[in-house]
Amino acid sequence: MAGAKLTPSPSEIDPDVKTEATKSSEEPTWVNPSMPIRTMGSFGSDAGQRYQEEYSMDSTNAQVQVEFYVNENTFKERLKLFFIKNQRSSLRIRLFNFSLKLLTCALYVLRVSLDDPEQVTGVCVNCQNRTSTTAESTESTEINWELIFWVNRRVPVWAIQVIVALISFLEAMLLTYLSYKGNIWEQMFQISFILEMINTVPFIITIFWPPLRNIFIPVFLNCWLAKCALENMINDLHRAIQRTHSAMFNQVLILICTLLCLVFTGACGIQHLERASNQNLTLFNSLYFCIVTFSTVGYGDVTPHIWPSQLLVVILICVALVVLPLQFEELAYLWMERQKSGGNYSRHRAQTEKHAVLCVSSLKIDLLMDFLNEFYAHPRLQDYYVVILCPTEMDIQVRRVLQIPLWSQRVIYLQGSALKDTDLMRAKMDDAEACFILSSRNEVDRTAADHQTILRAWAVKDFAPNCPLYVQILKPENKFHVKFADHVVCEEEFKFAMLALNCVCPATSTLVTLLVHTSRGQEGQLSPEQWQRTYGRCSGNEVYHIRLCDSKFFGEYDGKSFTYASFHAHKKYGVCLIGVKREDNKSILLNPGPRHIMAAPDTCYYINITKEENSAFIFKQEEKDNKGLPVAGLYDAPSRLPVHSIIASMGTVAMDLQNPTDPPEDSSKLTLPTENGSGSRRPSIAPVLEIADSSSILPCDLLSDQSEDETNQSDEESSSVSDFVKGYPPNSPYIGSSPTLCHLLPQKASFCCLRLDKGCRHNSFEDAKAYGFKNKLIIVSAEMAGNGLYNFIVPLRAYYRPRKELNPIVLLLDYPPDNHFLEAICCFPMVYFMAGTIDNLDNLLQCGIIYADNLVVVDKESTMSAEEDYMADAKTIVNVQTMFRLFPSLSIITELTHPSNMRFMQFRAKDCYSLALSKLEKIERDKGSNLAFMFRLPFAAGRVFSISMLDTLLYQSFVKDYMIPIARLLLGLDTTPGSGYLCAMKVTEEDLWIRTYGRLFQKLCSSSAEIPIGIYRTESHMFPSSELKDGYPQSQVSINVEDIGGDDQRDNRSESWKEKTRTHRMSTTSESEHPLLRKKSLQWARRLSRKNTKPPSRTERFSQQRLNLYRRSERQELSELVKNRMKHLGLPTVGYDEMNDHQNTLSYVLINPPPDTMLELNDIVYIIRSDPLAGPNVPEDPAQGQSSGGGRMRQDFGTETRDETHL
Repeated sequence: MAGAKLTPSPSEIDPDVKTEATKSSEEPTWVNPSMPIRTMGSFGSDAGQRYQEEYSMDSTNAQVQVEFYVNENTFKERLKLFFIKNQRSSLRIRLFNFSLKLLTCALYVLRVSLDDPEQVTGVCVNCQNRTSTTAESTESTEINWELIFWVNRRVPVWAIQVIVALISFLEAMLLTYLSYKGNIWEQMFQISFILEMINTVPFIITIFWPPLRNIFIPVFLNCWLAKCALENMINDLHRAIQRTHSAMFNQVLILICTLLCLVFTGACGIQHLERASNQNLTLFNSLYFCIVTFSTVGYGDVTPHIWPSQLLVVILICVALVVLPLQFEELAYLWMERQKSGGNYSRHRAQTEKHAVLCVSSLKIDLLMDFLNEFYAHPRLQDYYVVILCPTEMDIQVRRVLQIPLWSQRVIYLQGSALKDTDLMRAKMDDAEACFILSSRNEVDRTAADHQTILRAWAVKDFAPNCPLYVQILKPENKFHVKFADHVVCEEEFKFAMLALNCVCPATSTLVTLLVHTSRGQEGQLSPEQWQRTYGRCSGNEVYHIRLCDSKFFGEYDGKSFTYASFHAHKKYGVCLIGVKREDNKSILLNPGPRHIMAAPDTCYYINITKEENSAFIFKQEEKDNKGLPVAGLYDAPSRLPVHSIIASMGTVAMDLQNPTDPPEDSSKLTLPTENGSGSRRPSIAPVLEIADSSSILPCDLLSDQSEDETNQSDEESSSVSDFVKGYPPNSPYIGSSPTLCHLLPQKASFCCLRLDKGCRHNSFEDAKAYGFKNKLIIVSAEMAGNGLYNFIVPLRAYYRPRKELNPIVLLLDYPPDNHFLEAICCFPMVYFMAGTIDNLDNLLQCGIIYADNLVVVDKESTMSAEEDYMADAKTIVNVQTMFRLFPSLSIITELTHPSNMRFMQFRAKDCYSLALSKLEKIERDKGSNLAFMFRLPFAAGRVFSISMLDTLLYQSFVKDYMIPIARLLLGLDTTPGSGYLCAMKVTEEDLWIRTYGRLFQKLCSSSAEIPIGIYRTESHMFPSSELKDGYPQSQVSINVEDIGGDDQRDNRSESWKEKTRTHRMSTTSESEHPLLRKKSLQWARRLSRKNTKPPSRTERFSQQRLNLYRRSERQELSELVKNRMKHLGLPTVGYDEMNDHQNTLSYVLINPPPDTMLELNDIVYIIRSDPLAGPNVPEDPAQGQSSGGGRMRQDFGTETRDETHL
C-alpha cells in the first residue's frame, strides 16, 4: 500500500493522487482510523478499493481525506484487471479465445471440404478477373502455383471467417496494449503475435479489397494459438479454484497438444500443397499419411508428389525431432519424480472406496509385511486400500514388494509428510477409515522419535478430526500427549509387563503373541512331529466377541452366573469364555466370577479357533435320541463343530464318575476319599451353581494379611513378610500410569539401601548372598533406568501375588539411575539396583546370578540402530550365548530388535534338528503364514521376545477394538475392579487323576471359579544331531549318531515302548521326576539323516569319544573360570550349578487345547483368576462344605494350598 504524504502546499501533491480537503462542519463525522472505509469499484473486484482515513490536526482541527490506489481507477488499469489480473474474468476471456481458435480451425476444415480445385477464381497482376481450369492434363512434376495461392472460398464461409478474424484481431491488439511494458518490438516479434497477424489481417483486407477474398490464408496455424490459450486457461483455472493439478498432468497435456498440433498442421499443409499436383489428396488421406509418418511405420501407400509438400514434411519431421524429445524428457523426469513421491490418491477413489493410511518415519520391509499380512488377514478388509505416507524415498526392497500383483493393486505409496496439509490431502486423510501412526523404534533417540509421532498425531487430528487414530508410542511418559487417539499402544509398557510376567508365568510373551496374531491353525500340520502339529493347531486360537442374545454358544445362559456359562460352554462346545462387558459399562471384565449374572445385552469375549459366525453346528445322532433324558445326560453327547474348527466332542471328556459305563483302567488312582467310612463317594467335579449363593461367598479383607500367606511359614519367614503392607504406590514415574494395588514397604527405603553391591549405614551387605533371600532372584539387565522399568516391577508386586512368593528383583544397569526413578521404586519391597553390564562376569556374580531363576536381557537403545539393520542384535546375542555357556541352568529371557534373529539364540552349528526347524520355517513363510518363526525352540519356550511381534496388536484393533484392553488386563497394566488376572498353576503327580484338559477346566470352574486358557508344556525330547551328545551348555539338544542310525526293528520297539509308558502314565502316578522321553522324533531324524543309516566304525567311535573328552574339558574350563572369579570376589562356590537342566527338553504353549488333550506331569496351566477384591468368588458345594471348609479340596490338587500353586 502506498503511503500518503501530507504537506500544506498543493504543488507538492502528486498529480495522479486526488486530494480533497474539507472543513469541519458543526457536527463533524469522524472516521475511526483503525476501521478504514472500503469502497468497491465498478468491476466488483479489487479495482477501486479505497481506504479513507481522516486525520485531525491539533492546530486547525482540519480533516484530510486521502484516497489510496487511485492509479487503479484509470481505464487502462481496469481493463488490465479485467483481462489479466482477475482470475475469474481472465479465465472467461481465455476460454472465449480458445473457442475462437477452435472455431477458425473448424471453419478451415469446412472450407476444405467444400473446395473444388477445378474451379479456382483468382486475380492477375493487373487485377483483372479470370477463370482458369486445371482439367487439362499435365505432367506429374509440373506444379500449378495458382492452386497454391488461390482457393475456392464460398461467401458464407468467408463472412464467418472475417467476423472471427476481426474479433481475434481486436482482442490481440487489446492484450498487446495492456501487456505493453515499454518495448514495442518485443511485443511485435512474439510468435503468437505474428501468427495472429498472419491469420487475421488478410481477412480484414478482403473486406476492403473483394478480389482477394479467395486468397489462401493458413488458418490451420491457429491450432498453435489454441494450444497456448489452453495452457493459459489451465493456469487461470488453478488460480481461480485454488487447486493445483500435478506437474505430470500439465506436462501430459502439453505433450498431447503438441502432437495434435503437429499432426493437424502437417495434414492441412500437405493437403493444400498437393492440390498443385495432378493427384489431389483428401484431408483424411493427409491425416493418415502424417500419423503413419510420425509413428515411424511408413507404409508408403500415400506419399507427397511435389517438392513443396515434400519440403513441408522435412520441416515437420525436423520440428518433431527437436520438440518432442524435449517434451518426452520432461515427462520422463516428472514420471520418475512422481514414482518417488507416489502421486495422489484421487478424491473419487476416496469417496467410492475404503482406504486406511499408514504414517511412518521410515518404511522397512519387515514392518510393511507385518502390517499388510495382518491387515489383510481379515476377510472384511479385502476390499480396503492402504495408502502409505512416508517422508523418505521408497526403499528398493519395498519397491520390489509393492510391484507384486498381490499388493500393487491395493497399496499406494506416497512420499510426503503428515505435517503438511497438502500431503494429507494427497492421501485423502479426511476420507480415510483409519490412520495408523507408527514410531521409528530403531532411532538412537527414542524420545525424539516419540516427539515426531506426537506431532504427526496432532497434525492428523487437526486436519481430519473424525478419522480414527491408531498411535504407537515408545516411551510411557509421552503417552498422555496422544490420549485423544482412539487406540494407543505404548511399546515399553507392554514390553516390560510381558517380560515381568514371563518370570512368574512362563512363556507369557509367546502366549500373548500367538493370541494377537491372525492364524487359521494350519501351521505345522504337515510336520512329522506331533508337538509341532498340536502347537500349530492351537496357535490358531484367537479372541472373539459376540452379544449374548445373538450367540449359540452362550445364548442359553441368560440369567446364569458367568462361571456357570463358562463351565457349560466349554463342556458343550469347547470354547473358552474369558470375559464379559455390560452394555452400560465400557470396561471389560476378565473372569468376573460367579457374582456376575449374564444378561442378554452383554458382550461375551471368548477364545476359539474361529468366531461363532464361521462355525457350523453338527449334532450327533444319539443326542436326538436323548431328548427325554435329564439335562445332565445330554452332555454325554454334545454338539461339536467341524474338524477345521478343532472343537472336539465332549462325550468322553466331561464324564461324571458316577456313570457306570467306560470305567477307567485303574479306578483306584481316581478314587477320592470316602465320607464317614462308607463306600459311597462324591462326584469328582462339583456342579456349578446357576446363580452364586450369597452364603457361600465369604467376606474377605484383602488389605489385611491373608491367612494363606502365613500358612506353613516359620517364624523367621513370617516376620520377614509381615513388614509388607498393601496400598497404591505413592510416586508414579510418569503421567498416565494405571494405579495398581501392590505390596509396599511400610516406610520408603533409603536410596543407599537400594544399592545391592555397596553397604551403607543401614546394612553392610555387598552381594546377593549376604541378603539371604528365601526365593530365587529375578535379574533385569538394561542400559538405563527408564520409566518403562516401573511396569516391570508393578506386576511382580501386585496385591494378588502371595507375599511368600515374591521374588527379589535386581536391576543390572549400565548407567546408574537418577533420583526420580529411585523415588518411584523405593516403596517396593526387595527391589535393588546395581551398576554393571552382562558382559562383565564379576558384575553378574555380584548381583547373584547363581541364585537367580530368571535373567531378563532388555534390548539396549544404543544398539537398536546399526549400519546393517539386522546387526543391531549382535552384541545381545553373543552376550546371552556366553551366559548360557557359563550358567546353563539359568532361564534367560532375551529381547531382540529383529524377530528373524531368534534363530541365533542358543545356536549350535551342524544341528540337524535346528536345520529341520529352519526348513519348516521357510515352508510356512512360503505358504503366507504370519507366524513362520513360531516353531523356533527359543520362541516356543518363551525365552526370546521381540517387541515388533506386538505391532499386530495395534493392527488388530482396527477390527477388534477390544484387543488392547484385554491385553492390558492380562499383563496387569490395567486393574479394573471386578476383573481377574493371569496366573499359572503346575500339574503335579497328585493331579494326574483329572486326566484331560476338559475335566481340568470343569474342575477349576466348579471349585475355585478359575478359567484356564492354555497349557505350557515341557517335554523331554531326543534331538537328532550330526554331532554327539556333549556337555555343551548352549546346546538345546543332541543325540548320539547310534540312536539315529538304528534299524526299523529298534524303531518299532521304541514305538511300542512309548505306547506302554504312555498308558502307564495315564493310569498310574509316575515315580519319575522327569517326563517320559518321546521317541517319535527319531523317525524325523532318520528322514533328515539318511546318510547316517550305517552304524559308525570303531575308528569313528574312538574319534567321537576323544571329541567328547575335549568338550568335557572345555566345560570344566568354563566351570573353573567361574569358580575362580567367585573366590576372588569372596563368594561361596557351593551354589554354582554345573549341569544343564534344560539340555534335552523343549517347551511350547497350547492355547485352549482340545478338551480331550491328556494332561502331563509338570504341565503349567495358564488360568485367569477372579479378582480377590470383589470377594472370594468360590461357590461352596453343600456336599463338600463339611469336609473342605469352602476352600479347594486338598485331595484334588495335593497338599498345596491355593496360592502355593503359583509359579
